[in-house]
Amino acid sequence: MEVVNTLGRRKTAIARIYVSEGEGKITINKRDYKEFFPSATLHYVVEQPLMLTDNLGKYDIKVNLDGGGVTGQAEALRLAISRALVKIDPEYRPVLKENGLMRRDPRMVERKKPGQPKARKKFQFSKR
Repeated sequence: MEVVNTLGRRKTAIARIYVSEGEGKITINKRDYKEFFPSATLHYVVEQPLMLTDNLGKYDIKVNLDGGGVTGQAEALRLAISRALVKIDPEYRPVLKENGLMRRDPRMVERKKPGQPKARKKFQFSKR
């Protein structure tokens, strides 16, 4: 199997991954993913597509993560892994799609408007 390369995005986080056959190492920016993501919840998010398709421990994944916060980065990585698994074997698509892992979450931060302190918040109104 040759190296499969995919991209995942969430908010402002971008995950570029390279998947090759191996013993299940996930390396993010030259660090182990359990060291990179501190909580068990984020470990689950990253492993989710691999668990659903019974591929935990079959592929080595090298990741370049950039931008965003930890949750956005973990979810961007989840999308990238899902896309890579579908590239490897299209049979995985229905399982991943059913669990909502094939969709790029379109929600982004709303921009700040002029004359307001935040996107929707207004300055206090004074009648007099």
